Amino acid sequence: MAASTPNSPRLRFAPSPTGYLHVGGARTALFNWLFARHYRGRLVLRIEDTDLERSTAEMVEGILVGLRWLGIDWDEGPYFQSQRMDLYREAGQRLVESGDAYYCFCTKEELEQRRAQAQAKGSDPQYDRKCRSIAPEQAKARRDAGEAAAIRFAVPESGSTFFDDAVFGRVEFANAELEDFVLLRSDGAPTYHLSVVVDDIDMRMTHILRGADHLSNTPKQVMLYQALGAPLPVFAHVPLILGPDKTRLSKRHGATSVIAYKEEGIVPEAFRNFLALLGWTPPDSSQEIMDDRALIDLFDLSGIAKSNAIFDRGKLDWFNAEYIRACPAVQLLPLIEEEWKKVDLIPFQTSRGAMAATVDLVKPRARNLKDFATLFRAYFSDSFEVDPAAMQKFLQDNAVREMLVELASRYEQETEFSEASTEKMLRDFAAQKNVKAGLLINAARVALTGQGVAPSLFAVMANLGQERTVARLRKATEL
Repeated sequence: MAASTPNSPRLRFAPSPTGYLHVGGARTALFNWLFARHYRGRLVLRIEDTDLERSTAEMVEGILVGLRWLGIDWDEGPYFQSQRMDLYREAGQRLVESGDAYYCFCTKEELEQRRAQAQAKGSDPQYDRKCRSIAPEQAKARRDAGEAAAIRFAVPESGSTFFDDAVFGRVEFANAELEDFVLLRSDGAPTYHLSVVVDDIDMRMTHILRGADHLSNTPKQVMLYQALGAPLPVFAHVPLILGPDKTRLSKRHGATSVIAYKEEGIVPEAFRNFLALLGWTPPDSSQEIMDDRALIDLFDLSGIAKSNAIFDRGKLDWFNAEYIRACPAVQLLPLIEEEWKKVDLIPFQTSRGAMAATVDLVKPRARNLKDFATLFRAYFSDSFEVDPAAMQKFLQDNAVREMLVELASRYEQETEFSEASTEKMLRDFAAQKNVKAGLLINAARVALTGQGVAPSLFAVMANLGQERTVARLRKATEL
């Protein structure tokens, strides 16, 4: 642990409810959660809803649902910035009184006109600091008289502002590159820079883990910390997540909302593991499959990369299949039952143990949870469709269909119905009919499961049971 890291760090995840929880936000939340849990710290959830026009209760709930599905819990909150407006306005006034900020009476139209003129001359379109020259007493009198005014921070006109980032090292910006940024708009609404710093100070944040797209915001916030007399937290800017084409992740790369991946049948544990490795490398870089305990134990800022991460959907699908394969059936069943409800599948009336055994039979072939309601439907319900390509390949011959019906009659007479007995019966029957056993195995597989590829046919028969196996083989001529 770095010397600047307290024994009990305080971190926050602070989404804006102007959209659902997206992949980048989920990864930021996960990194904060892992760090807080690793060092036995506290994770605060703060909803940054000062944009009252775009923020909605529906989006807030969507963010909470996404976090819960992802398995990220928080220790405090959620706090809402919209309920803390007085704090920001008080801070803005303090900064004016200390001389670190000033009233700006420029209207929106005037600002746009001056920016356009500057651009036309090839000059920097930054705010020209016109109102900074107004004497503080005169500005206060105008404001007290009711004249509308924003509050701007007085950025030093020379020198530089720097901070030490836990990922990128020393980051420095020339103050001349920064304009006098707005803290409070003329209607009293705070800007992001003011509200985030006031909240982080008030909530005693020790570490700020966020996306690298915030790097350029940080010098302004460093100035605010200094002006408000507060110590700087540890900043750690994590790399962006890009699509395979190296552009910002967007809808054209597939789903960006976390809940969309739930709808696609992704297991939350797999998604957590996959997300954790987007921009972070464990000490043993060959280690990929890690449960929560391993992720928490190993996570540290030193493993975060400077380079952007690439969202590889194929890799996510691999993680998902690996997790399904390794997950105990009793843990998968509740997730599978959610998929059944979506497609109105009512499973066989059977015990939980028998249902779990069926899950264990087919899960090695699962790519996602949806497969249990689509590809593997025949293992849980008599209402299933037959793959036309499989039927064309293995059940086209009427003679083969007739043999399956005859085989069904023989199975019906058996007193023992196990993997071994069903296999012996089929192979003996094939020898009597002078056909290859594989011909009947492939045809029976399609009749029983609707698919041309499945687990061992005889394991399938034993799982379906004698009665259901017989009934489905007899229907071969009707397919």
